Amino acid sequence: MTEAKARYNRQIVDKRGAILDAACRLFAERGFHGTTVPEVADRAGVGAGTVYRYFESKEALVNALYQEWKTEFGRALMGKLDPQASPRRQFHDFWQHMAEFATKHPEAVSFLELHHHAPYLDEKSRECEEKVRGPIVSFIEDMQRRDIIKPIPPDMVMAIVYGAFVGIAKAAQGGYLQWSAETLETAENCAWEAIRM
Repeated sequence: MTEAKARYNRQIVDKRGAILDAACRLFAERGFHGTTVPEVADRAGVGAGTVYRYFESKEALVNALYQEWKTEFGRALMGKLDPQASPRRQFHDFWQHMAEFATKHPEAVSFLELHHHAPYLDEKSRECEEKVRGPIVSFIEDMQRRDIIKPIPPDMVMAIVYGAFVGIAKAAQGGYLQWSAETLETAENCAWEAIRM
């Protein structure tokens, strides 16, 4: 590959990445309906036509972004759990993975929370959601078979744990709580107490 071709390929990746970064920030701040393609282009430092070169519509853009971040989130949550660890330790590690992801990618967490189950998400985005959800449901069901987690629907367990986590993250972003190891540990212990047998 020539140097010119390599430079051109880097520019394409850089522009697409800049568009996705700008869209994530804007969708997290203003929501899907409150964000326009020209605003995304302006924030990304490209022309509106450039956005349409990469994404055929605002719906295509939000779906590409959702799939990218949902996949990353799922990888962060379940990728490093030690199946040999105690259930409480696994829950701790799961909670810590959420905290690490939220610390590194606060706008992505806000974006995912705001666009979760939105009607404009396409089939591929819903499949992506199910790929992330599936291993978590399996983990919960395994813990329930072993009488470690309360025998309530797995989606309720997820809502209790993730809802608590998102609530802490939003309160910290709003300045109502300090995002600290102590806050996260207290919230983790409360969430565990809520779901354990």
